[in-house]
Amino acid sequence: MHGLTEMAARERAYHDLRYRILTGRLAPGTTLLETELAGLLSLSRTPVREAVIKLEEEGLVEVRPRHGVTIKALSLQDFANILDTYSALEVRAYELVAARGLTPEQTRLLERMVEDMETATATGDIARWSDLDDEFHAEIVSLCGNQRLQTALNAFWGQQYRARMMILPLRPLPDESNAEHRAVLDALKLGDRDLTRERQNAHRDRADKQQLELLRRSLGSSGLA
Repeated sequence: MHGLTEMAARERAYHDLRYRILTGRLAPGTTLLETELAGLLSLSRTPVREAVIKLEEEGLVEVRPRHGVTIKALSLQDFANILDTYSALEVRAYELVAARGLTPEQTRLLERMVEDMETATATGDIARWSDLDDEFHAEIVSLCGNQRLQTALNAFWGQQYRARMMILPLRPLPDESNAEHRAVLDALKLGDRDLTRERQNAHRDRADKQQLELLRRSLGSSGLA
């Protein structure tokens, strides 16, 4: 029972801290001692220490012995490197989904997600669209059948999510992304690996360039560029 309690505390510390970092509640550059983090989360130091180790592996924090835990800032070059890696892994996952094929139920779910994104775009709800976009991509990745690939993508997802939140107010209406999502889904429905790879590569290339430019503007306006 004690072991289960400790595991639950570790998971709570990890998810709580990760959420605070990704949403900006713990801002880049913030430094806190381990005891301060434990107090913030109302937990003992052991689960917090273990959570911090995991967050450091994901590139979200920097740990300096006797100096505390610092939330890492995100530079334009960092984000470019993250997107290069994340996009390559995601394209591979989509290829695997095409090879496995979609069931009728999976197809209906993905089609509904695309429709929901189009509705959010039509109403100008970019925040809602962004959430749906994350869910759409995550749902496809979850169907790839490769747990190691999913784990790697999940780690990089957290790092790119911070930048996505920073640029959200600058995003134009995502009509191009919606059209590309439909094209990628059509390729997946055909079970065509080559076509899926071609269309998802094109989508990621365009979207990544746009995100980098928006982050450049965001960092410039905040004086951090």
